[in-house]
Amino acid sequence: MKDHGMAPGGVPPSAPSAGATPLARAEMNPPPAPTAGRLPQQVERRILHYDGTGFAPRTDAVATEYALTLYVNDQEMATVVCTPEYLEDLVVGFLASEGVVRSPGQITDLQVSRYRGTARVRTTTEVNFNQAFYNKRYIGSCCGKGRQMFYYYNDAHTAKRVTDPVCIHPDQVLRLMAAMEGEADLWRETGGVHMASLCTPDAVELSRTDIGRHNALDKLYGHVFRHGGTVAGRVIAFSGRLSSEVLLKVAKIGVGVVLAKSAPTQLALDIAEELGITAVGFVRGGAFHVYTHPWRVVGATP
Repeated sequence: MKDHGMAPGGVPPSAPSAGATPLARAEMNPPPAPTAGRLPQQVERRILHYDGTGFAPRTDAVATEYALTLYVNDQEMATVVCTPEYLEDLVVGFLASEGVVRSPGQITDLQVSRYRGTARVRTTTEVNFNQAFYNKRYIGSCCGKGRQMFYYYNDAHTAKRVTDPVCIHPDQVLRLMAAMEGEADLWRETGGVHMASLCTPDAVELSRTDIGRHNALDKLYGHVFRHGGTVAGRVIAFSGRLSSEVLLKVAKIGVGVVLAKSAPTQLALDIAEELGITAVGFVRGGAFHVYTHPWRVVGATP
């Protein structure tokens, strides 16, 4: 299954009055008008653009943020700030990656209210998350200190060593990154989102976009989890840097190779080394770096 970027959901702003000041004209932006059954992933705003010689008004596309509060069996678990697309996949992927559910059959009901900003999940058994660590936890669109407790108290139980023997050729690494970027419509239009793709060594199978790098990965995981797909023999291509949280998400999904457009962090590489993941970074300009477990990249080891 192959998914492509979504078309713009917002509407152009009305023309400013002739007597308005430049700042007033830039601020005259009506709220986005959602299409039936969905929320906009981007809106158009009037801005003032400086090009080195002066200011000029223009229209710019801006990514939207959406707060989704998650309840599991009527217990508030978290509020996730995200791009309002594939919310069911996001919820299920988040629950699976945090170890709250272990199989699709544990979820008996999932109701997402896009206009209330809530997702309510019913499970067959009592949830196994600790309220002391999850209740009212705020998970922002960037990786950071909000995830520290999850790492120490939950990630150690859900991030397992990956043993998948998938191998990839250097030219496949470059082609997959190019293919992912070819589908990154929302990123090209706004410059404000991350993209993650689940791939075979030969082709992109599934792509998801979000303002949060961890959300994009949860959306991938949620789709596979809900539809009974497999991650064996798969690779993840990622548009951003390799943070520790990204590596933990990849381990929870169970994929052995992650390709990134940007740099890794030291903690991310320590995690990749420990959990058996091949981390490849700086995939750009016909080149890349292999940081850990190079045996999965053909020709990288004797």
